[in-house]
Amino acid sequence: MISGSLPKKILVTGASGGLGGALAGHYAGPGVHLSLWGRDIVRLSALAEACRQAGASAEVRSLDIADVAGAVAALLAEDEAGAVDLALFASGLGDIRAEGDLVEAPELVARLGLVNFAAPAAMAAALAGRMAARGSGGIVLVGSAAAFHALPFAAAYSGSKAGLARFAEALRVGVRRHGVTVTLVSPGFIDTAACREVPGPKPLMLKPDDVAARIAAAAAKGKAHAIMPWPFALLRLFDRLLPRVLRERLLLSLAPPAR
Repeated sequence: MISGSLPKKILVTGASGGLGGALAGHYAGPGVHLSLWGRDIVRLSALAEACRQAGASAEVRSLDIADVAGAVAALLAEDEAGAVDLALFASGLGDIRAEGDLVEAPELVARLGLVNFAAPAAMAAALAGRMAARGSGGIVLVGSAAAFHALPFAAAYSGSKAGLARFAEALRVGVRRHGVTVTLVSPGFIDTAACREVPGPKPLMLKPDDVAARIAAAAAKGKAHAIMPWPFALLRLFDRLLPRVLRERLLLSLAPPAR
């Protein structure tokens, strides 16, 4: 997507979640076709109807992107049916190690690795190839500010988001000369039902609608990386500059209280 152009067909994954739903609502309007993907068909259907009321056309697809091959195949079929101008990959899972565990369960690590990294990366790569051949398109990958920090109580989450961040940067460099923009978004805490379920403090929490508006602005400008809110950019720098022994001590102190 050329910076500043208006997308006509927009794909949103994770649309049945708080942020995905807010993104769909932000873009809903006359002349826009929304393809809304998620796991909760009831929420998707209600969201699609709300988007239609705002003037957009909307369709839904219920699937679990942990089936990476199936998700990629569905994405290619979607693009074949009508070129996707902008794709916002907002699917994701957040979790921490279970109470009493020294490390996270291997099943949790595998699940978060699939949903937070492997699936959105594979889907973005598949679509980026199509967009590059057309000479235009935009991709947004929703990561997390947690990617900047080696959280010992959420190694799978922070690690999977860190992998997505590096992938987004590499993909952006690879396709930008073909007219395709790739924007990585690294938000802090977002006031969604999923976030509220995770124990521990949540400073500087943002409303989903606010985050959606900021993401849309970053995508329209073709920004490489959008960190929100801005203090998390300072925390990223602080993490890099702090001596390792102090950084590790600080990270250990951040563990949420026992549940």
